Amino acid sequence: MENEIKKLQEMIDKSSNIVFFGGAGVSTESGIPDFRSVDGLYNQKYDYPPETILSHTFYVKRPDEFFRFYRDKMLFLDAKPNAAHLALAKLEEKGRLSAVVTQNIDGLHQAAGSRRVYELHGSVLRNYCEKCGKFYDVSAIKNSEGIPTCECGGRIKPDVVLYEEGLDQNTIQGAVKAISEADMLIIGGTSLAVYPAAGLIDYYRGNRLVLINKTPTPRDSMADLVVSGSIGEIFSQLTI
Repeated sequence: MENEIKKLQEMIDKSSNIVFFGGAGVSTESGIPDFRSVDGLYNQKYDYPPETILSHTFYVKRPDEFFRFYRDKMLFLDAKPNAAHLALAKLEEKGRLSAVVTQNIDGLHQAAGSRRVYELHGSVLRNYCEKCGKFYDVSAIKNSEGIPTCECGGRIKPDVVLYEEGLDQNTIQGAVKAISEADMLIIGGTSLAVYPAAGLIDYYRGNRLVLINKTPTPRDSMADLVVSGSIGEIFSQLTI
């Protein structure tokens, strides 16, 4: 591990246009469960599997149950940024990191101070009326009961990408541009199993591709450096 940390430090020190691509593992150290981990939401028991409840079809057909699950299992509003979030924000502040591309919906990168964040799957902190388009913060969902409704009578929908829904094209285009122009791409806390998000890393053309994850990924063989372990712990050992 020591040699990998040293090499990671050297690669960061040589780079001036770093992009970070992160998944659920970045947030688990802040107390937000990973969907696919042993203790994650996919392994808890509900009347329906989480992937069914978090689908567009279920949201439309059974909104009451959708929102009960969503309030209970998707909102972690007391979570705080961890060492990884803070290190990335510091790299951006110093002009070394140009963007964060994240699959997470918790807003912790922005809470840490990151400004250029491409949220591929949206954010629980943003919500909007499906009828009039009025914006609502997360309290409109958290503090409501049943189906949250706008003053116009429309349903308030979380601005998160549900199963069966497409990703926002402007967000994808921004992420692709940032990745394709990067001189270093750090991928952390993701199994690289969720598409189309995982496919975005194919746009990287440099020779400083780093994978940081607790378990192997399908892309380990193409990386210039693989570091196995907790991403927060690894970032806390770097000098930034």
